[in-house]
Amino acid sequence: MRQFGLIGYPLSHSFSKGYFADKFQQQEINDAQYENYPIASINEFKKLWENDQDLLGLNVTIPYKKEVIPFVQYPSLVVKEINACNCIRKFNGALYGYNTDVIGFQKSLQPNLKPHHTHALILGTGGAAAAVEWVMKNLNIEYKFVSRTQSENFDATYIAYNELTPELIASHTLIINTSPLGMYPNVNEAPAIQYDAITSKHHLFDLIYNPTETLFLKNGAAQGATTQNGLEMLHIQAEESWRIWTASKPPEQLSK
Repeated sequence: MRQFGLIGYPLSHSFSKGYFADKFQQQEINDAQYENYPIASINEFKKLWENDQDLLGLNVTIPYKKEVIPFVQYPSLVVKEINACNCIRKFNGALYGYNTDVIGFQKSLQPNLKPHHTHALILGTGGAAAAVEWVMKNLNIEYKFVSRTQSENFDATYIAYNELTPELIASHTLIINTSPLGMYPNVNEAPAIQYDAITSKHHLFDLIYNPTETLFLKNGAAQGATTQNGLEMLHIQAEESWRIWTASKPPEQLSK
């Protein structure tokens, strides 16, 4: 039985396990199963592979996207560039590392982009923000990070929320929330931006998928903006993981 799964901690809920269970049933894939592995320490990572020789691939979530990289013999270009790995394949005894966040985000976002979406605000500076930054560079979209505190290095690409003026919001018509603000159960939270500066030219993308419409997206829609959540991105990521795991050999990954 081919074994796949997800590592992270804690794993109170998993989109991936349910997705792959449905996929295997619908496509009558009877020789594969997908399990959650809530490991409390990255030190347990090697034991997973040693204890289960049928384990062929893993998805990786918080807090191990960076911590798994030293265990991967062949990290992709993207993994090296953004220092985050969320998909691993075992092939001929070696581990290959990928980042499907960039693929999921880019393929989900691109159909919604208009010619005027040339400047973006990335809300948050965590691991997901690094993947979004990679896509912005790949699509030649100028961007600024928005965080709770100003960059200590006074980097012009980093601004604090209290520096985000209506003029900046108006000129950056693509706004992407990579922070957990608004995620269930804290559905009454939203990034602290001036939503009345948003117009019908704006497109708001929230990487959160639960709830399906966050307060961030509701506020944008009320101003006439187009909006989307992270669910399609997750679907694309899952299918990309499956493509990586089942290719005849580890594939090359999307690069700039």
